[in-house]
Amino acid sequence: MKLFIRSASWFFKIKEARKVKKAGKKKRVSEFATEYTLANAAKKGDIVTKLSFLIMGLGNIVHKQVVKGLMFLGVEVLYIWFMVTSGFYNLSMLPSLGWREQEKVWNEQKSVYEYTAGDQSLLLLLYGLATIFITVCFIAAWKEAVTSSYKSEVLAKNGKHLNTFKEDCKSLLDQNLYKLLMAAPLAGILIFTVLPLIFMITMAFTNYSKVKDHLTLFDWVGFANFRKILNFNDSIGKTFYSVLVWTIVWALFATALNYILGMILAIVINRKETHAKSFWRFCFVLSIAVPQFVSLLIMRTMLQPTGIVNTLLLKYGLIDKALPFFTSPMWARVTVIVINLWVGIPYTMLQVTGILQNIPGELYEAAKIDGANAVQTFFKITLPYMLFVMTPYLITQFTGNVNNFNVIFLLSGGNPTPVESTAGKTDLLVTWLYKLTIEKNYYNLGAVIGIMTFIVLAIVALVTYRNTTSYKDEEGFM
Repeated sequence: MKLFIRSASWFFKIKEARKVKKAGKKKRVSEFATEYTLANAAKKGDIVTKLSFLIMGLGNIVHKQVVKGLMFLGVEVLYIWFMVTSGFYNLSMLPSLGWREQEKVWNEQKSVYEYTAGDQSLLLLLYGLATIFITVCFIAAWKEAVTSSYKSEVLAKNGKHLNTFKEDCKSLLDQNLYKLLMAAPLAGILIFTVLPLIFMITMAFTNYSKVKDHLTLFDWVGFANFRKILNFNDSIGKTFYSVLVWTIVWALFATALNYILGMILAIVINRKETHAKSFWRFCFVLSIAVPQFVSLLIMRTMLQPTGIVNTLLLKYGLIDKALPFFTSPMWARVTVIVINLWVGIPYTMLQVTGILQNIPGELYEAAKIDGANAVQTFFKITLPYMLFVMTPYLITQFTGNVNNFNVIFLLSGGNPTPVESTAGKTDLLVTWLYKLTIEKNYYNLGAVIGIMTFIVLAIVALVTYRNTTSYKDEEGFM
């Protein structure tokens, strides 16, 4: 009994010691993780580290990391030079977007009119946003410089090794390889995606358009463009709601029919009784190999009033007049949906084929033993499994159909278009946006439509996905 008590005592002591050791380890990890921060640098750093808040890289230079410190200092010098030469001017012009108009002045010596350079609001907006973007990047570099100075101070005080510039470069090929590989893609995303996106968003709050010749100078108008788009009594507002409803109807039909018919086609081909499966798949996949714009332009030509389809139907007396494939609103909408099926079904067929071949055969055998028929097997096994796997794909396909510029623009061009309307009966939000910006020069309204399209897609995608089994039960079919 004493031996048992002594053993139990030792057991609890060892367990308690492990807890203390584990807590101490967590504390050290936590301290290490939060040690090199701006707050600690300001509170615990020496005078050199605190001066690094003003002179970037000073702490690194003092602690013999000269090259690294000079690089930080060079970044600071370049930023100050940029701000003095143009940055502060760009920021000062951002609230007004300029006011000096281009003027025509008579030159007595040359006997000609000359034009004085006025402000370009578009460039001022772009330069102002670019200056803010550069400032944000500088703040990130400044934070890195201060924490690096504080880190070099702490390591030096503790007598630990400070990496040389050569060792820092070598680390980029070893433990910091991810930084090297991610630097270029991140810079590309920020410069070519994020900055243009912010530029487009800010355009929605200006009156930049052809109206009143706002092509050189334009102003901030707040939410006036959004009110115009959402106003049902305005002609643009009526067009927006009409195009929005058709866009959603188009996306639903295009997504649902593509999925249902592609699924049926894949199931029929995948049946054991179907012979020459590879041949049938080849026939349907062949349309993918042909460039989409070629197929769509050929179909557009064939369905014209004088195209081969109407010509043959008229020749054999099957119709009395040419069918209005692209001249009647209802005919045009049905036509683009049907042709989109011909283009999109092969993709769905390939997706479903891969899923069908991965459904465990034991499920079908168990259903057969339990007496389930083909319909019950489909709705209880095949369809739930496919929906579980393909829900993210369906959301992506729905988003792609909302922005399906190619099919609409190359087939119908958005036509038929009513008189004095900026959008046709088959125009989607994306094709209407194209017409407003490229053909009508309503850049501000185009930016608003782009934002509204994003909002609609984001809400639909997030709400739909979060209410699906793919999100709620990720391991349900594993």
